[in-house]
Amino acid sequence: MARPGMPGTPGHPPACPAEARLFRTDLPVSPARPSSPVDRDTLRFVNAPGPGTTVEDIRRVALSLPRAYEALVRDRVKFRVGRIVFVALSRDELTMGCGFPREERAALVAAEPEKFFLPIPSEMRYQWIEVHLGAIDHDEMRELVTHAWTMCVPKSLAREHLGSL
Repeated sequence: MARPGMPGTPGHPPACPAEARLFRTDLPVSPARPSSPVDRDTLRFVNAPGPGTTVEDIRRVALSLPRAYEALVRDRVKFRVGRIVFVALSRDELTMGCGFPREERAALVAAEPEKFFLPIPSEMRYQWIEVHLGAIDHDEMRELVTHAWTMCVPKSLAREHLGSL
């Protein structure tokens, strides 16, 4: 509980800019996830040599996997098992990052550069690859998401679930 006269209490200057916003009623409140002014159905085909994959397709596959759940982190949709992210969508939802063996990703990018690309340098330490959603079909997406999920769950759970498919 704040004591009278402490920073951040009414009648005293705020301690930081974030607190200043708490006491201002003239500022518009932004939505948690602003909508894009661009039609997402059109964006889906921007760099697409193939039929493309939608966010709803990814959501359906990812949430069908045991222990998986969806989270919104810094305006990005992410799918997790526990605290481990196995799929993350870009803010514009045109690309998807997913778990992928570090040793194999350079060969995959070299083989299909129109579909796959390496993560940013600060994320190269992770077992991760990036994918253009417009360039992959539903079957490729399902395979990538499922493989990323298997990297995060106990092997027995992966065998049990994949054996039932």
